[in-house]
Amino acid sequence: MSTLETNSIGKYSGNNVSVDDALNLKSYTTAQMNALIATAGDIIFNSTDGVPYFYNGTAWGELAPSPFNVSYLVIAGGGGGGNSAGTGSGGVDAGGGGAGGYRSTDATDGSGGGASAETVLTVTPTLNYTVTVGSGGAISSNGSNSVFATVTSIGGGQGGTTHYDGISGGSGGGAAAGSVGGAASPGAGTTNQGYAGGNCVLTQSGGGGGGAGSVGGNGSGGTGGAGGSGVYTTFGGLNLTLAAGGGGGGATGGAGGTSGGGAGGNGSSNGGNGTANYGSGGGGGGEGTNNSGGSGGSGRVVIKFPDTETISIGAGLTSTSSTAGGFTTIDFTAGTGTVSFS
Repeated sequence: MSTLETNSIGKYSGNNVSVDDALNLKSYTTAQMNALIATAGDIIFNSTDGVPYFYNGTAWGELAPSPFNVSYLVIAGGGGGGNSAGTGSGGVDAGGGGAGGYRSTDATDGSGGGASAETVLTVTPTLNYTVTVGSGGAISSNGSNSVFATVTSIGGGQGGTTHYDGISGGSGGGAAAGSVGGAASPGAGTTNQGYAGGNCVLTQSGGGGGGAGSVGGNGSGGTGGAGGSGVYTTFGGLNLTLAAGGGGGGATGGAGGTSGGGAGGNGSSNGGNGTANYGSGGGGGGEGTNNSGGSGGSGRVVIKFPDTETISIGAGLTSTSSTAGGFTTIDFTAGTGTVSFS
């Protein structure tokens, strides 16, 4: 038998029940509520949470779940490094790929491109929210966007192929060197997500791809520009530097940005790949005949919310979960799908 008291009914008419005054549910704290001997159908007002609760015969649940805040780190896929072409005599080194866009609510680390932390997202239980982990760009291709709900990070721009500009993206791709067609230009980064790529030396070395933490390095003599640095983050316990640019190709390839950016090709070698789930750019192809760039690294989406809330993760998403300090952290590393909370 329920320990709850019933409300008094002032009057009724036909099948309609009415009360003389506003209906006031009896208030209990969460501790008091959990101590009740309840019957299915009981409804109380939880003064701790400030919302009505009902008992379904097994457990108490919110009658109208309250919105709550979710913190996030959303990193897009890095851009692929550019391909070189022709022969070494032309100094045809390619540009490094730009890092994927970097957006974060972490006050300590901030967002990419030198931006401050973003505002946390308020979610409503029972609604579906999209999560997409952007893939890294194939050789000479932009990376793919990563998404959490209304937050989209832009894929990194591809590095320039011989004689051509780097492409804009979350962070921009580095410019390619070459003696034909004039000087190429680096790709621009996206405001509050990442930096521009580096410039080339007209007849020698490619520029490094931009990173979330700094502009890509310029080519210098026969050495490709270094990839722009990533951003170090402790969000969700990661302790990683993410979203670095790829190095430009050269007789000596430019170093990949710290950490995860692919190194630029040396002489007649291909560029290195960006690290998976770091959102880093691939290195540009080195001087020589048709040396390919490296592919960009895939991105990731990390969210953190109070551990009193429950998440349902749809098919198609790969993730890991951890709980610490009163919060649950979900680290999505592949796929696309929807999540909901309760």
